[in-house]
Amino acid sequence: MRLPFSLVLVLLSYDSVLAATHQKRTYSTHDYYVLEHIPHAGASLAEIASQLGVQVVERAGELANAWVVRVPKEDASLQKRGGDLVLDTLEALRRRASSPLLARSAESNHARRVVSSVKYLSRQELRQRVKRAPPSIRPGDENKPNGTLAAAVVDRLGIQDPLFPQQWHLVNEEYPQHMMNVTALWEMGITGQGIVTALVDDGLDYNSDDLADNFYAPGSYNYNDHEDLPTPKLFDDHHGTRCAGQIAAVKNNVCGMGVAYGSKVAGIRILSGPISDIDEAAALNYNYQNTSIFSCSWGPPDDGKSMEAPNYLIQRAMLNGIQSGRGGKGSVFVFASGNGAVYGDQCNFDGYTNSIYSITVAAIDYKGLHPIYSESCAANLVVAYSSGSGNHIVTTDVGKNACANTHGGTSAAAPNAAGVYALALSVRPDLNWRDMQHLTVRTAQVVNAEDPDWDKTAVGRPFSYKYGYGALNGVEFVTAAQKWKSVKPQTWVEMPAVQIANGTSNFVGEMKGGDLIVPGGLQSKITVTKDDLAKENFEALEHITVRVWISHTKRGDVEVEITSPNGIKSVLAARRRGDFAKTGYPGWRFMSVKHWDENPIGDWTIRVSDVGTEGHSGHFLGWSLSLFGSTVDPTIVKTYELSLLDTLLPPLVQETPTTSDPTSTKSHPKPTDHLPGDHGTAEGEASKPAFDNGDGKGDADVAQPTSTAVAPSATASMTPTPDEGWFTGMSNLVSDRKWFFGAAGLVLLFGLGVGIFFWRRAVRRRRAAYSTLPGGDDLAMRSLPGDAPRTKELYDAFGEPSDDEDADEETGLRPGRPQDRSPGGLGFHSGFLDDEDIHSPRSASPAPQRAYRDEPEEEEKRTRERASPSGSGGSGDGSWEHASQTR
Repeated sequence: MRLPFSLVLVLLSYDSVLAATHQKRTYSTHDYYVLEHIPHAGASLAEIASQLGVQVVERAGELANAWVVRVPKEDASLQKRGGDLVLDTLEALRRRASSPLLARSAESNHARRVVSSVKYLSRQELRQRVKRAPPSIRPGDENKPNGTLAAAVVDRLGIQDPLFPQQWHLVNEEYPQHMMNVTALWEMGITGQGIVTALVDDGLDYNSDDLADNFYAPGSYNYNDHEDLPTPKLFDDHHGTRCAGQIAAVKNNVCGMGVAYGSKVAGIRILSGPISDIDEAAALNYNYQNTSIFSCSWGPPDDGKSMEAPNYLIQRAMLNGIQSGRGGKGSVFVFASGNGAVYGDQCNFDGYTNSIYSITVAAIDYKGLHPIYSESCAANLVVAYSSGSGNHIVTTDVGKNACANTHGGTSAAAPNAAGVYALALSVRPDLNWRDMQHLTVRTAQVVNAEDPDWDKTAVGRPFSYKYGYGALNGVEFVTAAQKWKSVKPQTWVEMPAVQIANGTSNFVGEMKGGDLIVPGGLQSKITVTKDDLAKENFEALEHITVRVWISHTKRGDVEVEITSPNGIKSVLAARRRGDFAKTGYPGWRFMSVKHWDENPIGDWTIRVSDVGTEGHSGHFLGWSLSLFGSTVDPTIVKTYELSLLDTLLPPLVQETPTTSDPTSTKSHPKPTDHLPGDHGTAEGEASKPAFDNGDGKGDADVAQPTSTAVAPSATASMTPTPDEGWFTGMSNLVSDRKWFFGAAGLVLLFGLGVGIFFWRRAVRRRRAAYSTLPGGDDLAMRSLPGDAPRTKELYDAFGEPSDDEDADEETGLRPGRPQDRSPGGLGFHSGFLDDEDIHSPRSASPAPQRAYRDEPEEEEKRTRERASPSGSGGSGDGSWEHASQTR
């Protein structure tokens, strides 16, 4: 039958129509999900939606083949049961697709087509992101009088903005070496023309006289209310407007000026209420072909106890931004490092700021000192100016001609940096996202050179956990950008994960095994070889990431550091006294920029230690190392793809599974709960190391464990610190009566168990009746006496005993495969269902292989006949499916 041409057009335009729409969410009446479709795997989007019982709403932002779907909310009685109708339906289809009873049925084939076409499905829950802003306080008018430097700039440029002389971050009268240094660029006519920066924040007052002329409506959207304009509505919706004023407040007679006052700003409102992951992901890709920079002054709580990373959808949006934004040159993501330093927080516990795709910006004040709130970590790339030591940032506020003079925090440092990047892109719009990072590393200016936190990298650059590579300087950055040659494409080397003492972690981060973290810590090594680099076309190093699996009853007690082959150490995690979480590090990824341009060949040594709070302990289960940098041959380019199984140890190397996210709701407190109220008045410092180890000494003063030799690339060594040994404190065991009697009890129980085992085996042997078969006689095994071993028991002899409670009582074998019984409704891509893998280990250490010898032909035939009741070589009931494979 031929379809009418008009109907064909409707069907072909189905996806494009959905992609073009933008529907308002009604979470009160519907549950929303994100479904990632594999178009060529067999089932259409419409077919999948029909099978799952969902309605396709629209395309999920700019993510290819990702769709927002919804169903009417279940009634309260169903919700109390704890299930999820859509996710449970997908799980039922997956079971049907893998059922051996329905292997060839039409029902199973159809289920397999649907399941194989769904790469990802997750229910959307609303979350509240946190503004990294100062509280609404007015400590008093601390504005400086008009000075000679500001007056000279005013005269030369004809500036009439009344508060410009108070914008010390633009012209600093007291400390002229500490400012953004952009006025000379203005005099050259460089003001940011043609560049759009999106403030992903709580809205933007596009009616403000300071912002109206530079407002970019096509790049603006309100994801909190799903409206076109990012109108500030709440009493504290002033953060985004203030940040926008720092970048693009126009030159007029209202308030002050922006760093790139000739550029445009857009407002993307996400911080004024709970927001789903897919809306946050869409926000980070909104209008990303025309928007160059996304300025993000928010993140997880800066409370010294939170650890949160963007989930799969948001990671995918950031990856999509750097791969596809600006026509492939990549979106520039600028993130504030965080305001939780006073609470012991560190920016490596924030998955947004420790992303290799982010430029992480910390703060310094108008004296060039480190403010008490600005977080330190090995992911900090640069610092920009903000509040502290008696001064705030003066900028635009919500209102037609309103101004603010209490702005600050790392929230204000990030848009100051974004303004400089807008100036650079206005003269070099061809620069890619990695060019911006390279220029930042190479042009940052050292501040407070005497600060003990400074350290030299392998190539001689100063680096600090507090200051990154130094202060961003507008003139230095833009002039270097004008003559910069773009870097080669990105490549990466992912070293095999090291699994320690059979440490394992499942889909939901439940960890088992590993080595006890002894006093003095544990260390492990991974060796990177020249061949490892050559295989991945790797030339020059930029970022390193380290993923760790560590279980602990008090996460804040764990300290992690990595030392490069050249002896350069990156502190990845220092003690956080307020972090009492018991969840540990189930595959958490740390990042460091301290090894930029370093030669990575040789031993990389990780050290995991424990501060030793009484009653708390932990285990080191494993780790992995990834190197990111530029290619040797720029014509050989590969595309990075995300994993859905970051918590798994050992990691899977097979294709991406179908997964369903846990459905939890998170609510984050307001930033005023964490940013100190004296952020603009408290005096900064330049004499303390970022991580003082509790004794006032810095990172460089910590004694280093002696390194040990390791095997080649894919292997690693595990050693305790030499002066502690594996059995540290043995002299104290006798005096610890609880430990002593507990150990004695365990020994007694073990001996009793061994005795019972040998007694039962002896009884079983006495009861067994064995007889010799006449030579040449054939006898089916099923005709042997009832106590004789049968085929299923013989099969089990080739495997390992199972400790699973659901194991078959007769065979000792668990039904199905481990990956088919994953917790939380998680399952694999249906490609895993097609073939059994007899080599999949049941534990971290594979069972030793049984040795076989060749036998004469007749004896071999007789052996096979005895082993199989049908003489078919073991195919009778499936129990011998793989037993005949001897090697």
